[in-house]
Amino acid sequence: MTQFINNTKTAILMGLMFGLILLAGYLFGGTQGIVIAFVIGGLSNVIAYFHSDKIAIASMRGQQVDERTAPDLIEMVDRLSRNAGLPMPRVYVCPQQAPNAFATGRNPKHAAVAVTQGALSLLTYDELEGVMAHELAHVKNRDTLTSTVAATIAGAISALGWIFMFGGRSRDVNPLFALAFIILAPVAAGIIQMAISRSREYVADADGAKIAGTPHGLISALQKLEATARRVPMHNQMPTQNHLFIVQPLITAKGLSGLFRTHPSTADRVKKLRELA
Repeated sequence: MTQFINNTKTAILMGLMFGLILLAGYLFGGTQGIVIAFVIGGLSNVIAYFHSDKIAIASMRGQQVDERTAPDLIEMVDRLSRNAGLPMPRVYVCPQQAPNAFATGRNPKHAAVAVTQGALSLLTYDELEGVMAHELAHVKNRDTLTSTVAATIAGAISALGWIFMFGGRSRDVNPLFALAFIILAPVAAGIIQMAISRSREYVADADGAKIAGTPHGLISALQKLEATARRVPMHNQMPTQNHLFIVQPLITAKGLSGLFRTHPSTADRVKKLRELA
């Protein structure tokens, strides 16, 4: 039931984002603008669908590892993949000292999981197992594709506003309204994108605990990762990729800025995992 509710919520939020991009096209270009919106959104998603994994891994300078270079990590991921009923994904280690991990790829057959050197140094075996199980849950639930589509639609909405603002419009739109839309539409898209990401994290936590066989490793890992993320900044990573990671790399303040958190609070995630235990 929880999975159904989260899938429904994700579908609604994705529909809202798609509605925003069509509204942007109509307001600034009428019928022609809607066509342009479809084209821009479609091209963005095609590129993201086939190349999002390569872009994410390259931005983190990830290096693929195998049984020779990282035998323990490969054995762990292979065992967890079999627990989850998934094919073995490609495994990468990123050189950043900020401890974190992420999964990417358009489907389980083209999936990759990555972990930073900082996480390998910080986490115990059981904690790392919980983290990798969480990432494999994202792969199993197709969250990597959903997050990629949401991110590219959000970017397309912002690009559309600027294209119609500076490239001419076929409709007579008040310049002040146009400017307000250019500013507010990407903000609204970003909030929706963050809501999609947050709704998927709880599911991945629960499913990851099942894959690992226990929530305790993930509980301890989340607490360690959150505490260290406040002290060790993430480098070589684009803010638009924050939603990929197991904990948010850039910690935001409380209050209104919480709207832009890509993840639920770690305290809430730990509370739900302890309920499972």
